[in-house]
Amino acid sequence: MQRRTLGDGLSVSAIGLGCMGMSEFYGPRDDAESRAVLARALDLGIDFLDTADMYGPHHNEELIGAFLAGNKTGVKVATKFGIVRKPGEYARSIDNSAGYMRRACEGSLKRLGIERIDLYYVHRVDREQPIEETMEALADLRRAGKIDHIGLCEVSAATLRRAHAIHPVTAVQTEYSLWTRDVEAGILPTCRELGIGFVPYSPLGRGFLTGRFQAGTSFAEGDFRASLPRFLPENAKLNGSMVEVLRAMAAHKGCTPAQIALAWLLAKGEDIVPIPGTRRIGYLEENTAATTMPLSHEEMAALERAIAGIPVAGERYTDEGLKGVNA
Repeated sequence: MQRRTLGDGLSVSAIGLGCMGMSEFYGPRDDAESRAVLARALDLGIDFLDTADMYGPHHNEELIGAFLAGNKTGVKVATKFGIVRKPGEYARSIDNSAGYMRRACEGSLKRLGIERIDLYYVHRVDREQPIEETMEALADLRRAGKIDHIGLCEVSAATLRRAHAIHPVTAVQTEYSLWTRDVEAGILPTCRELGIGFVPYSPLGRGFLTGRFQAGTSFAEGDFRASLPRFLPENAKLNGSMVEVLRAMAAHKGCTPAQIALAWLLAKGEDIVPIPGTRRIGYLEENTAATTMPLSHEEMAALERAIAGIPVAGERYTDEGLKGVNA
């Protein structure tokens, strides 16, 4: 597995594993299957696991903690705080206060069974609290040896600059894929100017870019994609045009649409580490293989030309999900 370096020296596998779906949001969970996926990820050289305290809530960290009890060597764990949810509810509030942060960090450490979090993200920025105060509290956690690196999620370029002036930010995590490219206008160039790594989540458009979904797809109970604007039948039909482009290039290259989508992201820069999520070993192996099939300059240019005129229909979240985005 190739390696990449985020920000101020965090070395990780070229792609990581997003673990959220092992706990909720994408239908019923299966802990045994998820543990098998985690084990296979390590076998394949993936050592960068991404979780958050609100996934479950708490179940995802507990799952990873149980797995890490026998597999700690070399694994880098990223987790997050700041989104507060009640079990069984999608509604959320945001809390970046120093007191809540300390409690959240201690809770994550206990559930994960580790002494220090490799990368601790602010999951969503509280617009009512100065980012300087949040960063100062995070710096205190780092000095105390509770965390090693600091990250921010779904943050604006202006807020990132203010945060980085207080303490170096190692990575920004934001949705980035062929159908979500907002970051290219501001936050990604800012990361590069400041020497901050970039971690795209949902690099496969929550599965849509794999070609497995289309207008009228039925989702399992508990799969929140059924409510997302881009997956609504009228929008999914329009968004299928981008999938057809991926299918055509995949057929030409002898791979899958998912591998094209990931190879495109990996080619966008050595400072980018996508974290595709999955609960299936087959998809994990497919995603990992994307690191071995780079796109040439000509292929990148052809793909960019093909998708240039294709609009994306629908917001990426509901109004509730957009809380704290670009804060």
